[in-house]
Amino acid sequence: MERDDMSTLRALGFEDEELKRLGLWDVPTGPPAELAELYIRRSKKREDQATLRAHVRDVCRAAAAEGKIIRHVWFEQRSASKAHVRREEFDNAVKAVLDGRSKTLYVWKTDRLSRRGMGQVGLLLDDLERRGARLVSVVEGLDSSHGGRMVFAILSERARDEAKDISLRTKIGVDAMKREGRWPGGVVPFGLRCPPGSGKLEHDPKEYPTARRIAEYLLDGVVPAVIADKLNGEGIRTRKGMLWRAQTIINLATSPSWAGLIPDRDRVTDEFGTPLDKWHRGGNPLMGPDGHPITCGVGVITFAERERILAMFRARSRPGTTIGDRTRGKRAAATIMTGILRCPFCKGPMGNGGLNYRCDARVNQGPSVCKGVATLRSRVDDAAGIMWINHVVNLPPESPTILAIAQRWMSFKDPAKEARKQAVGAALDNAVARELRLQKEFFIVGGMDEGRYDTLRSEMAGQIESLKAEFRELTADSDLLPLLDPEAVAGLWEGAGLESKRGLLRSALKSVTLVPPKYIGDKTPILDRLIPDWRE
Repeated sequence: MERDDMSTLRALGFEDEELKRLGLWDVPTGPPAELAELYIRRSKKREDQATLRAHVRDVCRAAAAEGKIIRHVWFEQRSASKAHVRREEFDNAVKAVLDGRSKTLYVWKTDRLSRRGMGQVGLLLDDLERRGARLVSVVEGLDSSHGGRMVFAILSERARDEAKDISLRTKIGVDAMKREGRWPGGVVPFGLRCPPGSGKLEHDPKEYPTARRIAEYLLDGVVPAVIADKLNGEGIRTRKGMLWRAQTIINLATSPSWAGLIPDRDRVTDEFGTPLDKWHRGGNPLMGPDGHPITCGVGVITFAERERILAMFRARSRPGTTIGDRTRGKRAAATIMTGILRCPFCKGPMGNGGLNYRCDARVNQGPSVCKGVATLRSRVDDAAGIMWINHVVNLPPESPTILAIAQRWMSFKDPAKEARKQAVGAALDNAVARELRLQKEFFIVGGMDEGRYDTLRSEMAGQIESLKAEFRELTADSDLLPLLDPEAVAGLWEGAGLESKRGLLRSALKSVTLVPPKYIGDKTPILDRLIPDWRE
């Protein structure tokens, strides 16, 4: 027969011979007055097993000197200062004493018992006293049955203050690391790694190709569920060897860390406002004094790409679900002409029917509403590109359509400058949103005094003005002459992704009506059957 706590003792690294010397080998028997519970705790893994074994040895020697037998060794890795952290092994150790299985609870030191002050320790002492049991702190030489209650109170309050100091030092250290652009710790997003001692994120050679592939899919408008299905179908797994899920990809995309940015997340609180060891997913990037997000190395995506992905999530979202803004996403368009191509009979939109474009009214409402029309999708898409190119090269330079397309051209011509412009634009939008929240906090909520509001408003105004100046500089003097070159315009179209092509079409087109065939097998070229409604 083996002791109930033998698995714990072996996990702590004790050898059989030492357990026999310490009196922890045989199954404990005897009256409760001769038995004792031993509670061992560590907060972090940095306290190695050698230290924990030393604690056990100290307590066992003290118990042997008093003629006590350790009935059970209770060990756990838990914080003792946080009220929301449930310590099962601590509760079990106390319960064993209160249930009368033993009369003594040994701890190595008071702060190993609790860091929540006399509020918790005092109640424990009351319960033990009512049952004729006692609490013993070995290192401090305290015994609650010998009038040590006041000393326990002082030491427990000291442990509580020390916990606050540790928390404060940790927070100051983490905040300083964030402001300096150093990774604050925690799980690094998929595709990245943080070399020990560097404080900077870098690409993980093993994970980055898959992570970047996910990013490219997202930027092309592929929905997370489809991405997850592709990866699972190819046998690609997550870092922990699990199947990919849509929500996993959404969590990646919404994480500032995936863009190589310092996260500024809100902490979860309980019903009384007490912080918990949980943070809301996603969050916003931490902004520096200049209004730009603070980076901590390189990411799988850039800040501007992150904003584009989040914008696509928001565009496909509906209130009350789990995609984008916690909403059920409507399916992203998988074709270029969806929403632009019109049925000649009902004038309603034509949608994706697999290989064809087909009348939505006919599909969803039946032939009694519209007899409908269908045509091969690939030839309509090719014809739309030709129509767009021919139209754009014949527009005057001052055309609003040309100006609307200019930004997309700059991304094709100078991707580095365009990426910087997008990053500055995203930072400007973020700064303006924070200014609006500041005004709401002062004028509507009333949770801020006037002096602090004026200070923060002045800082925000400076950030916004600086970002506006940089954005004006990046957008000045755009060279529109290439948009008058047919080859350059064709290159712009061919280099664009699906979402970009849809944007280019919408910048020039209101709609395109498909003329029905004259008869089955009509050979009329598709360009002659498309009637565009241009914006100008």
